Amino acid sequence: MKWQGGRRSSNIEDRRGMGVGRPLVAGGGAVGLVVALLVMLFGGDPSVVLSGDPQGPSSGVGTGGSGQPVDPAQAQLTDFVSVILADTEDTWPRLLEPLGVRYAEPRLVLFSDAVQSACGVQESAVGPFYCPLDQRVYLDLGFFRELDRRFGAPGDFAQAYVVAHEVGHHVQNLLGISERVHSMRGRMSRAQGNALSVRQELQADCFAGIWAHHAQRQRQVLEQGDVEEGLRAATAIGDDTLQRRAGGHVVPESFTHGSSAQRVEWFRRGLEQGTIEACDTFRGTE
Repeated sequence: MKWQGGRRSSNIEDRRGMGVGRPLVAGGGAVGLVVALLVMLFGGDPSVVLSGDPQGPSSGVGTGGSGQPVDPAQAQLTDFVSVILADTEDTWPRLLEPLGVRYAEPRLVLFSDAVQSACGVQESAVGPFYCPLDQRVYLDLGFFRELDRRFGAPGDFAQAYVVAHEVGHHVQNLLGISERVHSMRGRMSRAQGNALSVRQELQADCFAGIWAHHAQRQRQVLEQGDVEEGLRAATAIGDDTLQRRAGGHVVPESFTHGSSAQRVEWFRRGLEQGTIEACDTFRGTE
């Protein structure tokens, strides 16, 4: 990606190195491992998986928010994330304005190991997440290493896709979609609620594609191979792929984020069409 020299966002909150109590997580042993694998993807609020409640839950280079030293290799990643966040800030306001929605910029919290959010205390194992209650995206930069080494999805555009997906959840929150999903889930069975969560996640994938569409159209940020990186990332974190990787059977009824094919399809749709209307994953659910 051509990101160097881009504007840095002022909405980065650095909490790396800050201590926080360990959260209580659902399940243990093999069950806990499966849960950790399933949530280590670009989910919105990890409490959807951990508690079943979808409404539950300036940058420092070189030192974290506590003033303690952090991995120097993260310095460039911190810069990168700040530029991508700024780019989403430049993209979404004009897309939401015709809908009568004012874009309130989310804050992106960098953390290490565990973090306290308005959706509860969460560990790095849940992966990046968005908390609608405080309108913040939470990211442990170490996830990018996992994305590369464990999931086989390297590259800066794959990393940008992570940020754009979580910002996509913020857009859903501003549009009132998150609240409607929460209300509908309360009247559904577990399997029906999971299917609704899949639709919500696929729409966030599509919204990530919308961002990439407009970033390329207006600022020419993409380089050869970038789109393939994004599609590879979408494939790597599909529920079916993760379940196979965990050594278990593929159980579609348990999907909460969508299959690899679904995630690729909706990301590509947003990337190619670039409109919110193209991302109606909820059609037929009302």
